[in-house]
Amino acid sequence: MKHFAPAAALIASILIVPAAAEAKGCIKGAVVGGVAGHYAHHHAIAGAMAGCVGGHYLAKRNARQRAQQRVVRH
Repeated sequence: MKHFAPAAALIASILIVPAAAEAKGCIKGAVVGGVAGHYAHHHAIAGAMAGCVGGHYLAKRNARQRAQQRVVRH
């Protein structure tokens, strides 16, 4: 139960971030990373941070690929 409070605080702080921050993919990655980190030797916060970075990278890469596909089709 002592690990619940930091995880809840992290999730709450992520949800409070304004939409203008362009954090596409971050929330989903943070949730997945936090859960994985929790089960991997109780490193939920580190997992959430890494998941946020990874999710943001993947979302940006996918957006770039979609933009290139739109350019090629026209």
